[in-house]
Amino acid sequence: MNHIFHHRTKKPSRGRTALVATLALGCLFGTVNQAAAQTVTPPATPTLITPKEGNTAFLLGRAQGTQGYVCLPTAPGASTASWTVNGARPEATLFTKFFGQDVQIITHFLSPDTNPNGVLTVIPFGSATWQSSFDTSKVWAAVLNGAAVQPSTDIPSCPHVGSIACLLLTSIGSQSGPTRGNLLTPVTFVQRLNTNGGSAPADGCSVSTDVGKQTLVPYTADYYFYKADTKYF
Repeated sequence: MNHIFHHRTKKPSRGRTALVATLALGCLFGTVNQAAAQTVTPPATPTLITPKEGNTAFLLGRAQGTQGYVCLPTAPGASTASWTVNGARPEATLFTKFFGQDVQIITHFLSPDTNPNGVLTVIPFGSATWQSSFDTSKVWAAVLNGAAVQPSTDIPSCPHVGSIACLLLTSIGSQSGPTRGNLLTPVTFVQRLNTNGGSAPADGCSVSTDVGKQTLVPYTADYYFYKADTKYF
């Protein structure tokens, strides 16, 4: 009898677990969607990587990813080579905290800009892309100011010396999701701050016989997404 009672009480428990999970997932979707209407406070940044006035940060994703490098000749026909990000594939997953747990909100990768906005010339083979994990809306962006800001202990928003640069990127296109999701379509600028890691290896690419090698270097960073301020008259 005890065995039968124990067996029968398991089913309601599993049902309650499923219900709790469903409610939590619903709250999560609401929380992330609501994030678009909330103000995120980014740290002070050097002018070179600060968005122009009239734009406000509305979303923050903490990224874990890899920076790709390919070994190429230092010049046409040269016998020496060096690591370069040209043609390499950036990949990262952006997270936010939900009830103390990391939850994926955005994926960062390289893809063709299928809906350019005319701000800058679109790279044919692909541009930096961020896609919402919830409504699959996308934004494509390109780096402003070249190499931007190199990490330094004197820059609180970019303190990790030897890491990849901190950047300001401008939107060059966006696209709604298949169900008209638009979390990322208003994005005007993207800041990559607090970078840690991701720099090219110190060895493995120096002579012509190394050409063609590829490597992925782990990095973390904070991505701040901005949109234009709404004005009321």
